[in-house]
Amino acid sequence: MLFLFLLSLFSPALSEQIRYTIPEELASGSVVGNLAKDLGLGVRDLPTRNLRVSAEKKFFTVSTENGDLLVSDRIDREQICGKKSICVLEFEMVAEKPLNFFHITVVIQDVNDNSPIFSRNITELEISELALTGATFALESAQDSDVGVNSLQQYYLSPDPHFSLIQKENPDGSRYPELVVRAPLDREEQSCHLLVLTAVDGGEPARSCTTQIRVVVADANDNPPVFTQDMYRVSVQENLPLGSSVLRVMATDLDEGINAEITYTFINIGKAVRQLFKLDSKTGELTTGGELDFEERESYTLGVEAKDGGHHTAHCKIQIDILDENDNAPEITVDSESKHIQEDAELGTVVALIKTHDLDSGFNGEILCQLKGNFPFKIVQDTKNTYKLVTDGTLDREKTPEYNVTITATDKGKPPLSSNRSVTLKVTDVNDNPPAFHQASYVVHVAENNPPGAPIMQISASDPDLGPNGHVSYSIVASDLEPRALSSYVSVSAQSGVLFAQRAFDHEQLRAFELTLQARDHGSPALSANVSLRVLVGDRNDNAPRVLYPALGPDGSALFDTVPRAAQPGYLVTKVVAVDADSGHNAWLSYHVLQASEPGLFSLGLRTGEVRTARALGDRDAARQRLLVAVRDGGQPPLSATATLLLVFADSLQEALPDLSDRPEPSDPQAELQFYLVVALALISVLFLLVVILAVALSLRRSSSPTAWRCFQTGLCSKAGPGVLPNYEEGTLPYSYNLCAATHSSKTEFKFLNIKPENTPPQDLLCNEASWLESTSDDNAQMTSNSVNLHQVSYFKTLSSHKYN
Repeated sequence: MLFLFLLSLFSPALSEQIRYTIPEELASGSVVGNLAKDLGLGVRDLPTRNLRVSAEKKFFTVSTENGDLLVSDRIDREQICGKKSICVLEFEMVAEKPLNFFHITVVIQDVNDNSPIFSRNITELEISELALTGATFALESAQDSDVGVNSLQQYYLSPDPHFSLIQKENPDGSRYPELVVRAPLDREEQSCHLLVLTAVDGGEPARSCTTQIRVVVADANDNPPVFTQDMYRVSVQENLPLGSSVLRVMATDLDEGINAEITYTFINIGKAVRQLFKLDSKTGELTTGGELDFEERESYTLGVEAKDGGHHTAHCKIQIDILDENDNAPEITVDSESKHIQEDAELGTVVALIKTHDLDSGFNGEILCQLKGNFPFKIVQDTKNTYKLVTDGTLDREKTPEYNVTITATDKGKPPLSSNRSVTLKVTDVNDNPPAFHQASYVVHVAENNPPGAPIMQISASDPDLGPNGHVSYSIVASDLEPRALSSYVSVSAQSGVLFAQRAFDHEQLRAFELTLQARDHGSPALSANVSLRVLVGDRNDNAPRVLYPALGPDGSALFDTVPRAAQPGYLVTKVVAVDADSGHNAWLSYHVLQASEPGLFSLGLRTGEVRTARALGDRDAARQRLLVAVRDGGQPPLSATATLLLVFADSLQEALPDLSDRPEPSDPQAELQFYLVVALALISVLFLLVVILAVALSLRRSSSPTAWRCFQTGLCSKAGPGVLPNYEEGTLPYSYNLCAATHSSKTEFKFLNIKPENTPPQDLLCNEASWLESTSDDNAQMTSNSVNLHQVSYFKTLSSHKYN
């Protein structure tokens, strides 16, 4: 970290150019220099700094192991720089974390890898026989792509007594040969001379090429053409239209006739130059044949030969200088473009390196780089043609996840030219937003006795961050339950936020509890938010009423209550006390008489459970009374419990004891249930027989006296007392069971009442229609006095004197 800090402090110093010099045509992988050492970078820093060459140069690469700058592609100086004497490659090295760049200059040295070349293998030269000794004739020069000492240096001519060779230089430093006549020529003696011209460069080892010169001796022509100037010089603007006139050369000849007819031709120029310029062979006017580009070449030197009809020649040079115009817009190269920028990046953080280049020169090549639009970025100039794109404001990915920045480069030409480059910058998310619940708090109602493992509700929290920063997981962090008990009650899915019940809740044990749920993202560091959840356990009717009074005795028998014999109607005899563990409507209790020894003697409060006398005790009423009370709750379906009340009419406890001595033993509930089932089956059979008998009786009624059947009339019952069996013996008690049935009811109900013969009321209450409706109003509210017909059937049962039922 100290190294990175120091590197950021001295980054202006590191922006100076580092210069290397290498020969061309180095093999791929050759070492140019130890770049890491020259930049002051350690080998251990190379993996983190990601040192690399800018994308625009394909010739070099950097070793990640030792920081050497290596050759990665073939470097041909002639292809890169042409005839330039100094060939320089400039590029930038980019280092990350922190982002910086370094200017590198590599000088490419020429090697002698190109031999001189003549354009023709045989050159024919015609020389008049009147040529004077010392006369010179220009020969075609060889072309060598190499420069400096490796370029063409010397010409050699094969030995010949009539000719010798001299070398001259062009203004650009190139050399060309001229043939010199050393001795008079005689066409009649020798009409043709064959010479060999050799061109040699200065490389080590030297390279050479040859061409054959065929000298034809022409007939006499004693006046050669003469140019008005040995050197013509002109300056023209680049991008001249095709066919534009450049200049006109002129040569004169003192001869007359055919010997004075002059033709102009190019000599000693390459094929490419011949395509750029055209020379009129008759007039000597030089015109453009192609587009002139200052950025490609700044000047041209052309050789022109004037030849008369007598084969005399003259030579001159044309120097053409190309003037620059503002015809090239600036070029923008964005290097080290960051695909992602963290939204918490500090001001001044380097985002990208911008390089500008203009092929024009001078004022036309000076560039101003600007940023268009309102963005939290700015451009800072580093060197003449390099800039840095840095942050200049706060970034917020949740508001603007991406910026499309347009960079404009404008030169100072007239008129100025400009170019644009768009850069897309994506803002990388950081965990700067905590999860947020959709509600401030939650309340959920869960009915008790729920199935374990069932979901109760789902909570949800949102996080605007991306990826792990926005991935929310849920957990329970606090509760008003004990920590050990919490895991057995509820759990929450970390992924979905669904809350599950781990057990069946019991409203009677736990009516409500509160949880604190946490939503936590997966960022680093993680952010979280809490919310409270209150779970309300709803009640269900799952508890039957429990009778607190009357309670059973230690031996399991029912206790008794005494009632004064002189008790008036409304006297509070006792109170059935019951409780229900449920709540609400499920705990609303109602009290009902299921069975009474003397119906109508006592009344029972529907909601209070108070047992009061309904009338005064009669002489025929038994001193011992038994009430079977049912306690029902208000649930659906309702649950109930029963209580047995043993009431003894006595004015004192001593008076009640004799009656208590005959108190029956508690009956076995299972045996009693079986007894009732047998009796019910017998009653159904008897009812069926009665229906058959009634059907037969109704058919016979039409022919019999009406008085014989008055007991079967609708709404009437026999008022005769209970019958006694003829074989009634002392020590047994007769009981009459009165069965009342509703013939028009869809649901037949039976009620059995035990009545002592001596206490039989003058009117059978169970067969009275009004008393029937009163006693069954709580059990079956659908039965009305208009929808039932009551019939009485009497049965007798003999019981032992020690048994009381």
